[in-house]
Amino acid sequence: MSPNQVPNQPEQSEKMYLPRSSESETLKKIRHTASHVMAMAVQKLFPKAQVTIGPWIDNGFYYDFDNPEPFSDKDLKAITKEMVKIINRKLPVIREEVSREEAERRIQEIKEPYKLEILADIKEEPITIYHLGNEWWDLCAGPHLENTSQINPKAVELESVAGAYWRGDETKAQLQRIYATAWETPEQLAEYKRRKEEAQRRDHRKLGKELGLFIFSDQVGPGLPLWTPKGTLLRSLLEDFLKQEQLKRGYLPVVTPHIARVDLFKTSGHWQKYKEDMFPLMAEDQEAAALEHGFVLKPMNCPFHIQIYKSELRSYRELPMRLAEFGTVYRYEQSGELGGLTRVRGFTVDDSHLFVTPEQLDSEFLNVVDLILSVFNKLQLKNFKARLSFRDPASDKYIGSDEAWEKAQGAIRRAVEQLGMEHFEGIGEAAFYGPKLDFIFSDALEREWQLGTVQVDYNLPERFELEYVAEDGSRKRPVMIHRAPFGSLERLIGILIEEYAGDFPLWLAPIQARLLPVGEAQIDFTQDVAAKMRALGIRAEVDLSGDRLGKLIRNAEKDKIPVMAVVGAKEVESNSLSIRTRASGELGAISVDEVLDKLKNAIANFENF
Repeated sequence: MSPNQVPNQPEQSEKMYLPRSSESETLKKIRHTASHVMAMAVQKLFPKAQVTIGPWIDNGFYYDFDNPEPFSDKDLKAITKEMVKIINRKLPVIREEVSREEAERRIQEIKEPYKLEILADIKEEPITIYHLGNEWWDLCAGPHLENTSQINPKAVELESVAGAYWRGDETKAQLQRIYATAWETPEQLAEYKRRKEEAQRRDHRKLGKELGLFIFSDQVGPGLPLWTPKGTLLRSLLEDFLKQEQLKRGYLPVVTPHIARVDLFKTSGHWQKYKEDMFPLMAEDQEAAALEHGFVLKPMNCPFHIQIYKSELRSYRELPMRLAEFGTVYRYEQSGELGGLTRVRGFTVDDSHLFVTPEQLDSEFLNVVDLILSVFNKLQLKNFKARLSFRDPASDKYIGSDEAWEKAQGAIRRAVEQLGMEHFEGIGEAAFYGPKLDFIFSDALEREWQLGTVQVDYNLPERFELEYVAEDGSRKRPVMIHRAPFGSLERLIGILIEEYAGDFPLWLAPIQARLLPVGEAQIDFTQDVAAKMRALGIRAEVDLSGDRLGKLIRNAEKDKIPVMAVVGAKEVESNSLSIRTRASGELGAISVDEVLDKLKNAIANFENF
């Protein structure tokens, strides 16, 4: 597709729409009120339990409790029954405003020290308290329903218990967090539960282990995946695919180190604006540490690519310069925020930085979007929308002038309008150095993930004093475009595993074909066919386990092999293969030459066999 063509928009899903709390004021009220009902039920059944916080979250709510004994599944059932009783009593939900002194007096009266800490963090006055009838209350800003009877008890479910530290601080008290969900109707709850079960079936952590793609090791550390041979092959396939696409489009490959002097990131602004997400400084001694002299693991690749650009004085004839790297970066994510491949501490970004003249900015930006859409198409990722991630003018987290930001944001807005792309604005979602066009992908379970991103940056060229010689001989400042079609390779693979439920498209499957000899007499023939396949670049293997045919097929199905070829005496005699595929089922006997030809063409064209 050319940059000027309008991309296909996501198809409308026929599934039941399940809004997030933030998208529905009604759900927000239901969940906030249900969290109070749950806390009241807990304290009725467990008088020693102290409540802390109980907010709504995307698909439900939770409450943290300090209770002497751990909550069991049996306790959750009892709490649910008590909640139903409270709901059916039709207790009014009453909002009360009190002074800070009065709130403190009441909290001390019921001996709830956690509430005193919460009160100290509330800056506004008066203090709002919400009551359930005249029996239970908590500090809260709302919103809430008017009456507990407005909660449908058949649309509420307590889901699980997890550990949580007070204030998220490992040095503070260990609490118990009860997760729950609440909806407007039982039908919504049923659909939510169906999706949750499907998510567990598709869980990339489970499937990744079953398919032998990656592992985690406590001795290595959390958030640091180890890739097995099959998983490494999968990574390489994705990398090679994008590298070939980039070479066609004039990108120049580079490789940069994993660490650098902290001064590099002081110049870029990462040290000042991003320090809490970086791994600690590596200094030679305490004096160097005090002076902030030393090395850090890189959180971004851009300052390195800037150094390559800056190593020579560039001419306008050399621009645009497109430097590309699969560069591994490191972010010091909190342990509680890590999750399989989708949130890790070391990950590889398909990073590229384009250095362009101001006149080239719009066309280069459109070319980058075209590349991203082409990548999504090959990966069969269709359900996405574009977010214009702009700065929040009221925030102080950004660098650069208002003029630079307006020019950068204008370039992004022009691009999406020219392409006719469905988009929305995300104020406050910009990087600290520039606005972004982010591609938000909605998966098979309607969960949203950020994948590809394109950023326009006038600020880093200014901070690093980048120049090029213009046509008239003057020195001018280039504009940078940061882009990553995949984003994090680890996150992409985790998402793809779940989107495909482990059934990778033929071109991407680590093993594309498995030959299943019925007996020993067919082994030489199958080995010969497999060798022919491998000579054509087809990833093929022979099952030499000696198991019966039924088990050979079951094992291939379990391993989600796209193409299975059964070889018996008839197949050897006729120089054919009995083909069975996951996409189309039984295809019958096909000559070896035809199978090789069809496999080669299907893989080359990103199609099924």
